[in-house]
Formats: sequence, C-alpha cells, structure tokens
Amino acid sequence: MALTLHLQNVPAANGLLWVRHGFKIVQRAPLGMVGLFSALMLLNLLTLALPAPLRFLLLATMPLFSLGFMLASHLVLQGKRPVPSVFIAPLQLTAERRNTQLVLGFSFALLTVGGLLLLDQLDGGAFGSALDKFMDAMAKVSQEGGKQPAELPAPDPALFSGFLLRLSWIALISTPYWHAPALVHWGGQGALQALFSSTLGVWRNRGAFAVYMTGWLGVQLVASLAGAMLSAAFALVGMEALLPLMGIVAMYALGSAFYASLYFTFVDCFMFGAPKDVLDSKT
Repeated sequence: MALTLHLQNVPAANGLLWVRHGFKIVQRAPLGMVGLFSALMLLNLLTLALPAPLRFLLLATMPLFSLGFMLASHLVLQGKRPVPSVFIAPLQLTAERRNTQLVLGFSFALLTVGGLLLLDQLDGGAFGSALDKFMDAMAKVSQEGGKQPAELPAPDPALFSGFLLRLSWIALISTPYWHAPALVHWGGQGALQALFSSTLGVWRNRGAFAVYMTGWLGVQLVASLAGAMLSAAFALVGMEALLPLMGIVAMYALGSAFYASLYFTFVDCFMFGAPKDVLDSKT
C-alpha cells in the first residue's frame, strides 16, 4: 500500500533541525545506529580489495543503504531497535518496488562511474596524477616524522580544480537520488517519477538544504577544533595513545548522526507522518 505524500516548502531554519534530530536518534539508540554505520564502513573498506565489477555492484547499493538508515530512524522513533535487516527490507515489499529500487541503484552507479570517467578523459588524467603526487608527498612526510610547511611541495592547481569538479558532479547526481528510494518505498512511485519528485523536493527546499549542509560543515569544524584541543591536552599528560580511539568513536558517532538525519529531510519535505514530538522546533 502506498502512502499519500505531499511536497511542501519548509523554512530554511529546518535544516538545523534535521541535523539536531539526527543526533537525537543516535542518542536514543547509540549502539544500534553506530552498529549500522560500522557495517557500512566495513563494506566500504572491503570494496578496496574487490575487482572493479564487484565494486560497481556495491556502489549500486548506496541508495538502498541511505533508505535503510531512514528506516532505522523510523524504528527508533517507534521505540524499536534498529537492526541490519533494514537494508534489505525495501526489497521485500513487492516485486515492482524491488525492481524499481534496483533500477535506481544501478542507474546511480552508472551515472557516478560514467561521470567520473568522463571527467578523467576531459582533464587528461591530470587530477589522478596530481592526487598520486600529493599522496606520495604526505606519505613521505609521515615516514619522516613530519616536516615544516615550507618544506612541503606546492599543491598542484589540477588537484583543487579536479576535486571541485568531481564534488560538483557527485552533488548534482545526488539531488535526484536524495529522496528517490524513500519515495519508492513509502510512496510507491516509479523510478522516473521518484527522481523528478526528489529533484523538485530538494530544489523547493534548497534554503533548508543549504542550512543543513552548512550545519554539518559546522559540526565537522567544531569536532576538528575539539580534537586539536584534546590532542594538545592529552600530549601534556602523556595519554596520546587514546587519541586514535577517540577519533574513531567521534567519526562513527558523527557519521551515524548524519545518516540518521536523512529521514528527517524526507518526512519534513513530503509531510509523511512527521512525528511532532521530534520535528517540533521546541523539542
């Protein structure tokens, strides 16, 4: 059964609410949400050891993973425990919705890989070469115990421009796929309709999404500053060995909160049973 979804325009300030509610979900179910994020990170690490065709297949699962975290947040709001089965639940509704989700996944992977390969052709491999040189330089710095900034090689302009182009491409294709899996799962929409509705939803609420992304950048900046302060404090008391562990814990907590917040970007934009006790700005 498909639910009736209604696209609405939300205030730009709601972007900060989405960030806040992502943290509230992790606060309510820390082990469950961090566990799901850990599984995603492990899968990403495994892709490095897989041949290209299998890496492509795993890339095609990314929209399903985003939807899985939305379902996990939905479970937490119902007082239930998020479980790994949320990642395959969208494929178990009906054959039609399963096929639509697969179409979304494979088309996302094709657009991602195709766009990146095209950019590689357009810049003649300059970005890849610049990236390899940068990584080699950083590895050398690490092996030698660190250098003064003046001793580091000047960054290649191709590195910045290539990174910016690729980031822009990822942002461009992420727009139609942001809400699309959820629109299929809860709204029963077809692939093209879901992609169009997602694009329209993000565009109409671009102010809220701009605040949302800015909010997450701010969270990362605060986390980095806090990490630097803790690093200096721990160095004074000889507890540097704890820093890597704390860094991993912080990264997993922030990553879990980000993925948990995806649910609120959807329910707030499409008025799908938004829980008032969570989406109310007074909570």
